[in-house]
Amino acid sequence: MKAVLLILLHLAVTAARLCGPGGVRAVIAENLLLKQQLIVLRRSRRRAPSLTVGDRLLCGFGSLFLSPGRIRKVAIGLRPSTLLTFHQALVRRTYRRLFSSSQRPKKPGPPGPSEALIRAIVELKSRNPRFGCPRVARNISQTFGVNIDKNVVHRVLSTHYRPQPGGSGPSWLSFIGHTTDSLWSVDLFRCESIVLQSYWVLVVMDQFTRRLVGFGVHCGAVDGPRLCRMFNDAIRGRGAPRHLSTDHDPLFEDHRWHANLRILEIDEIKTVPHVPLSHPFVERLIGTTRRELLDHVLFWNARDLERRLADFQAYYNAARIHGSLAGNTVARADLNDVRWASHCRGLVQLPMAA
Repeated sequence: MKAVLLILLHLAVTAARLCGPGGVRAVIAENLLLKQQLIVLRRSRRRAPSLTVGDRLLCGFGSLFLSPGRIRKVAIGLRPSTLLTFHQALVRRTYRRLFSSSQRPKKPGPPGPSEALIRAIVELKSRNPRFGCPRVARNISQTFGVNIDKNVVHRVLSTHYRPQPGGSGPSWLSFIGHTTDSLWSVDLFRCESIVLQSYWVLVVMDQFTRRLVGFGVHCGAVDGPRLCRMFNDAIRGRGAPRHLSTDHDPLFEDHRWHANLRILEIDEIKTVPHVPLSHPFVERLIGTTRRELLDHVLFWNARDLERRLADFQAYYNAARIHGSLAGNTVARADLNDVRWASHCRGLVQLPMAA
């Protein structure tokens, strides 16, 4: 029924355009109104006909082609209020368009981030999808010297950044492809190779500078002599601390381990038994190594694992932003002249001065 009414309305408008002003236009409009009123009266109720929005619009539009005298004669189901309502709707729409906010001149506000800064934020997030807004803000602030808030980064990313489909893991190319005399910490963790062979990794870090001293890797079970060899490999060429913090793992109770520390003239400090929070820095470093490296790459053997850990150590010490140290002191770069440095075989990409 609505399609028929639209066709009739289109015919009426077409005929009015062809015939021009005169009696033919009024006759077509009057016939159209009468037919519409008959349709409305057929579904009328006891008190008043049931008019829909389409009925009112059609009747109001058709009444524009009739004189006031003819409207009173053909107004069977059409009331004057319909025409007035239609006219008021047109007036409200006219004033709404006239005074809408889109038509008003915008007041000047504070300048937003520049195009170069937006490109740097989006590029950093695109190259490192796992970075959150606080970490992106710290990287941009430390690299370019721009004081930017994490909320600004969130607004920029919500507007300009669209993550690529297919997950946020590394690409196939990335997939294949200074210590001081202070307190060091040491701990062990285990990881599996691509052929599901277990490897033990000894991690050594300096608690004063938060720097990663080195890694020691061994395939298979670890005993006292192997633990000493892993520790010596991790600190080779980096000197030795005065104090070393260890937990209560039975391996650190072996007499060969204690003999090795006496030879190196290192005093051992034990943490609180069964309380990992008393050894927080190295425990967090192990978690960071897993989340940012080992959970995203595979390795074949001990040599391959040592090479990947060495790349991660260089990235962790020289380029990674550390929240506890208020960021690394890296060279300031120009937003319009940026060079992207790849770390950990393309797993992490950070901006730097060109």
